[in-house]
Amino acid sequence: MSSIVVVGSLAFDSIETPFGKAGKVLGGSANYFSLAASYFAPVRCISVVGEDYPREQLDLFRQRQIDTSGIKLEKGNTFHWEGRYGYDLNTAHTLATRLNVFENFAPEVPESYRDSEFVFLGNILPALQGQVLSQIRHPKFVAIDTMNFWIEGQKQALIEVIKRCNCLIINEAEVRQLTESYNIVQAAKVVRSWGPKILVVKRGEYGAILFDGDEMFGMPGLPLAEVKDPTGAGDTFAGGFMGYLASLGTKFASSRYQLRKALVYGCTMASFTVQDFGFKELIGLNREKIDQRYHRFVDLTTFHLD
Repeated sequence: MSSIVVVGSLAFDSIETPFGKAGKVLGGSANYFSLAASYFAPVRCISVVGEDYPREQLDLFRQRQIDTSGIKLEKGNTFHWEGRYGYDLNTAHTLATRLNVFENFAPEVPESYRDSEFVFLGNILPALQGQVLSQIRHPKFVAIDTMNFWIEGQKQALIEVIKRCNCLIINEAEVRQLTESYNIVQAAKVVRSWGPKILVVKRGEYGAILFDGDEMFGMPGLPLAEVKDPTGAGDTFAGGFMGYLASLGTKFASSRYQLRKALVYGCTMASFTVQDFGFKELIGLNREKIDQRYHRFVDLTTFHLD
């Protein structure tokens, strides 16, 4: 088993969907990723919080094999995002973004993190993603996430960081925008030409597709009786995906089968997140519940030829 370094935001979210509202709940990419991945492997978190951030959340991290040595406490308020979803839960409409202490975030990798073999570069400024990666001595598997804001304003800088990674995890609209290719099969070829062998395309309620070299593997979303909030589902997916791979150590590297299992575990973890606002559903899980739902995904896609 290997540890995972994650860099991303610890934040507050204020969310409105057709199914309810939640005011100033805990969120942020590093929160969702860390909690999901911690069910599989130890996590080392790099982020920044303000004076208003609840200490009990950091205590929860420490109880869940999540190392908080890389989380800075700064004077001021924590990053706060406000958003709204319509009935198309795949599209978030940003109402307000208050960067607060995150505006001047300069991530530093503690010495105890620098030998980590697995790295997840969450959705932050590409230059900061590159700085973190440069501080890891010999990473074996690096995955990166991004968003349309960076693609529009920092595209070349983003591509330069992507070139240094093994895997790009991104949603369908963003990979089309990034590669300037509407067809995601062609988009995968463009990404491979930059360096990453692996591309994971998140498709929201429709699941995800894994491009591993010239091979493809798809997993549909699991139909759920109740969906309240998709916020953080993509980061939770990444946590399940990376967490499962880290639980194997580096022996998965030549195994297409294990990458496909990781995709299913990613979809599994994301399916819990959307059932409530924030990450409430992630806190009360255990591996038995996770594996039960994993097998629901397997059953959903398994059939026998006559």
